[in-house]
Amino acid sequence: MRPNYRILLAVTAFVLVVDQATKILVDRTMELYQSIPVVDGLFSITYMRNKGAAFSFLAGFSYRLPFFIAVSLVAIAAIAFTFRRLRDDQRLAAASFALIFAGAIGNLIDRVRLGEVIDFLDVYWKSHHWPAFNVADSAICVGVALLALDALREERRKKGAR
Repeated sequence: MRPNYRILLAVTAFVLVVDQATKILVDRTMELYQSIPVVDGLFSITYMRNKGAAFSFLAGFSYRLPFFIAVSLVAIAAIAFTFRRLRDDQRLAAASFALIFAGAIGNLIDRVRLGEVIDFLDVYWKSHHWPAFNVADSAICVGVALLALDALREERRKKGAR
């Protein structure tokens, strides 16, 4: 098996297990909107449900569920297609795509199972709250950031080869 596929399998399995386990734990042990402070004035575990996308985008859209499922499936397919084209030495890109892939699958599982996504990571400063998110969302964000870093590294590598 190619090294990048090992990365894809390991990262996807890890993120999905942690994402789904934490969502199940929150769902079974907390009441909706219950909040447990972890770091006073900065971070709480707050049980929320999100019918929309990031920041509840399109939460009121009547066809939101089929739309978000379709968008997730297209994204997963596009990532799988792109992943196949990676060179064996593109390990950071492989890890980046694997994080995004796993995050998309994690939230897709919620949408299919519940019709919405469980969020619970609540970061805030005084009265300013970042919208609640979950492990899958975190994986997607970290994956995108690492992908941007990898693109910069790849560009520098190409310039150095000229």
